[in-house]
Amino acid sequence: MGWGDDKAISLRLLRMAFNVANPPHPLGLVIYGPTASGKSALGLELARRLDGEIVTVDSLQVYRGMDIGTAKPSGGERAEVTHHLIDIADPHADEPFTVENWLKAAEGASGAIRARGKRPIFVGGTSLYVQSLMYGLFEGPAANEEIRRELDELSDEALAEMLRRTDPKAAMRIHPSDRRRSIRAIEVFRLTGTTISELQTQWSGRPARDDVKLVVLMRETDELNRRINARVKGMMSEGLLEEVRGLVEKGPLNRQAREGLGYKQLLAHLENPKRVPLNDAVEKIKIETRRFAKNQRTWMKRMAGLGADHAKVVDATGKEPGALLKATLAALGES
Repeated sequence: MGWGDDKAISLRLLRMAFNVANPPHPLGLVIYGPTASGKSALGLELARRLDGEIVTVDSLQVYRGMDIGTAKPSGGERAEVTHHLIDIADPHADEPFTVENWLKAAEGASGAIRARGKRPIFVGGTSLYVQSLMYGLFEGPAANEEIRRELDELSDEALAEMLRRTDPKAAMRIHPSDRRRSIRAIEVFRLTGTTISELQTQWSGRPARDDVKLVVLMRETDELNRRINARVKGMMSEGLLEEVRGLVEKGPLNRQAREGLGYKQLLAHLENPKRVPLNDAVEKIKIETRRFAKNQRTWMKRMAGLGADHAKVVDATGKEPGALLKATLAALGES
């Protein structure tokens, strides 16, 4: 994720150009919440109601063939409501799909949607994508492949411990099995002597963009955990193991794809079934997904602090899609 000053500036200029060419009205929406919180269903309901198109905010839905484990919308849903930034990258390619790649594509999609007179509705839970969408990229050092190769040889546990010693604030936000972001955080410190948490305070001095409004979905933890467990069970019934096996048969997955929740645990099972029985792998998916959701809530609390002009918090607890739509529209003043 090497981002230099020139790239960050050019992306900001790109956003300004789109806003000049395509006036930022009607207001775009960003639907953000933890995994299994009901974001996708809400996004579909909003797109139907508000004549919108969906821009996916998910670092794994960009990959072709990674369908069940990323909970991609169905073919019918995509036929009814146009979705952007799905199936645009190869999970076997060596080149990673970065936040910079995503942001540039998202700005392009948003401009095209507005040019058609529709509303862009960003939907997803990749926190760094949401942060960058609202504030732009932070300006950090370019990648160092030598450092990355060295760190990539460490276990998840060793990386997590190194990150806790190097940057405790980042360690609280980054999931212990998220090797890509853990390596980047450690790499930044080694290259600059400054933690990535400190560098990211560049965001705190920037105003949030004013052509979108953020909707932060909250659910009580017990309910969310039940939904996560049910979701994992459903994915396994739909054929997630077969999906992972099919991906591996086409060639090794790149580091980002391999680290995806569900994929990482089932890859471990396929590589050594005796050491990692299937039932253990599935239980690990549930545990790691619940931990991931906890980390997402940390980001959400920060984003919810943008203030009423930029962010609305909606309690999704106990609400099915229809009721959640009504609550969201009311919060936005569009009911």
